[in-house]
Amino acid sequence: MKKCILVLDCGATNVRAIALDPEGNIVARAAVANASERADENPAWHQWSLEAIMDRFTHCCQEIGHTLREYKLCGICVTTFGVDGALVDERGALLYPIISWKCPRTVPVMADIASTISPQALQRITGVGQFSFNTLYKLRWLQQNYPDRLQRAHAWLFISSLINHRLTGKMSTDLTMAGTSQLFDLQQRQFSETILNRTGLSPALFPPLVSPGDVTGELLPDVANRLGLPGGVPVISAGHDTQFALFGAGAGINEAVLSSGTWEILMARTSQVNTAALMHYGGATCELDSQPERFNPGMQYMASGVLEWVRALFWSPETDWETIIAQAAAIPQGADGVTMNTRLLDSPLAGWQGVTLNATPAHFYRAALEGLTARLKENLTALEDIAQFKARELLLVGGGSRNALWNQLKADALGLPVKVLDDSETTVLGASFFGWWGAGEAVSAEAARDRVQYRYRYFYPEGKNHA
Repeated sequence: MKKCILVLDCGATNVRAIALDPEGNIVARAAVANASERADENPAWHQWSLEAIMDRFTHCCQEIGHTLREYKLCGICVTTFGVDGALVDERGALLYPIISWKCPRTVPVMADIASTISPQALQRITGVGQFSFNTLYKLRWLQQNYPDRLQRAHAWLFISSLINHRLTGKMSTDLTMAGTSQLFDLQQRQFSETILNRTGLSPALFPPLVSPGDVTGELLPDVANRLGLPGGVPVISAGHDTQFALFGAGAGINEAVLSSGTWEILMARTSQVNTAALMHYGGATCELDSQPERFNPGMQYMASGVLEWVRALFWSPETDWETIIAQAAAIPQGADGVTMNTRLLDSPLAGWQGVTLNATPAHFYRAALEGLTARLKENLTALEDIAQFKARELLLVGGGSRNALWNQLKADALGLPVKVLDDSETTVLGASFFGWWGAGEAVSAEAARDRVQYRYRYFYPEGKNHA
């Protein structure tokens, strides 16, 4: 009988159920929109409904159920965004809603934590940068506003573990999710005693760690019936989507990978990281890799979000991207002196320079592309310092990779080949590799990945583009 792995992917905009065969081909998929909800306490606050998420997974699984009956379902993996989670009681019932990473309520908490342990010390221990949505600040907010619930809590479960608990009845902590929390010691691979002691949080809050590929439990009969799936299927640990996107893209060790979208994340899979260097670069962070003894240092910054803003300024909504890119390609390198500082979120000097009466919308767009490319070059230099390696090429994934002009600008600016992966489902693909391994259908996640035939397009420096 044909075999498949089912990946349940909870994203910020969509919840999806995607089944893949051993060669990485998608055999069934379904998706439904996902969205955070306004909190009753304050309409400016955002939270997630676990019940709504499970209902969306139910809808997706039932939609593809007729196809899945043609396959032997070997395992289920859950992957999702990082940092978010909730306090639960002994039965796994939420003691307070899941605070979303979109929620502004934790911004003031950062200063409070900084008076207890410095941002520099936090990043040196955890690798994680100063982002207000980090788990550490959510727990401190609960500590300050609902101390009774924190005291009553049996555990803190990250969102992937909340879903896994609903599937299996077992509590665990996905290692890659713990690595996003700013509570986890990157080198010791355990929750930091220093941070927990300084903040008054108990290590008992966190259930046992499970690594990618570990079986966390089996699908409960009543849950299986609700989802329209066979009972007893092993549920296998995955976790934070970024790590599985890197592995699923085919990234090797010391290979620079750019996930290009509204935000760009430039990362690498490395065997070493200079955590002391992280604090010297804005937007720098480091998380645990999907495999032992490896790390994922990275740089985060807004990218396609800038281009989307420029498009909205100068073109009608009906104008397609191909038209805009073609117009920008006709503008010479240097955009006739028009330049752009693309740091729209953090610099008072952001915007265009060198604008004349001859500037056209295409000049502004071309300048944005070149400004973002210059920032990529700066960030790659920073990443090489942090991770102590020298990039030989850039592996490019995500929506931004469909912009051929931008790809060529990146290759020319970096002086490196840019390798574009056409497959957009790198997260679910990466999670499936650990699913096959955990289900005993592959000797390792790498062996599962070796069964997939990757197809790349290359962009070479100096305009030498080869298929």
